[in-house]
Amino acid sequence: MVEAVRGAGVVVTGGGGGIGAALARRFAAEGARVVVNDLDGARAKAVADEIGAIAVAGDASVVVDEAREALGGSVDVYCANAGVGAGGSESAGDDVWALAWDVNVMAHVRAAQALLPEWLERGEGRFVSTVSAAGLLTMIGAAPYSVTKHGAHAFAEWLSLTYRHRGLKVHAICPQGVRTDMLEASGSAGDLVLKPTAIDPDDVAEALMRGIEDDRFLILPHPEVAGFYQGRATDPDGWLATMNRLQQKWEAAR
Repeated sequence: MVEAVRGAGVVVTGGGGGIGAALARRFAAEGARVVVNDLDGARAKAVADEIGAIAVAGDASVVVDEAREALGGSVDVYCANAGVGAGGSESAGDDVWALAWDVNVMAHVRAAQALLPEWLERGEGRFVSTVSAAGLLTMIGAAPYSVTKHGAHAFAEWLSLTYRHRGLKVHAICPQGVRTDMLEASGSAGDLVLKPTAIDPDDVAEALMRGIEDDRFLILPHPEVAGFYQGRATDPDGWLATMNRLQQKWEAAR
C-alpha cells in the first residue's frame, strides 16, 4: 500500500475511462476516498459504482467545489487528467485551439486556483497532472495537442518550484502511447509513433504510485522518454532532424 494516499480524498477528472479510470481504480485500491469526474455522467457513475467511489459529472474546470463537498470538505489529491487529443497543424480552427487550451491547460489553472488557498494554509496537498510525452517532446500531426501539453507541463513545473517548500507535491505524468480511446482516435500518426510501444492504462497508474512513493515530479511510464528528453535538450538540431525524418515517413505513408 502507498501510505501517502491511504485515506486521502482524491479527485480524478476524465475518470470515466482510459487513464483516468485506471487512476481512480488504483487510488481506491490503495485505500483512498475517490471522486470520479467526467463530462459523461454515466461513465463516471459506472467507474464510481465499480470501486465504491462518488461520481461527480461535469466540466473538469469547475469540479473542485462539488468534489470537495462530496469528500466531506477537503481534497487531498487532485488528478488533472481530463484532456483532449486535438490534432491538426497551425491551420486548425480557432475553436480547436481554444478547446485544447481550455481543457489541457486552463482547467489545470482553474483547479489550482480553487485548491491552493486551502493547501497552502494547511501546508500540504498533491497535484497530479496528466501531461503526456508530447508535453516533453512533441507529436507529429498534432500541433494543438503538443503545444498545450507543453503548457500543462510548464504549469506543473511552475507549481512545484513555487510551492514545494510550502508542502505542495506535484507530479507530471508523461506517457507515450496508452491503449485508450484517445490513442485509437490519433489516426495514422498514432499508428506510426505511439502504437508500437503502447502500454495499458494500469501501467500508468502503477508508475504514478511508484512516483508518489519516491516523491518524484516527473513520472515516465515509458522509461525511454528520459533519453529522448535528454537528447532534445543536449542536441536540439539533431533531435529536430530526427523528428523531421519521422514526419517525412508519415507523409510518405499517407
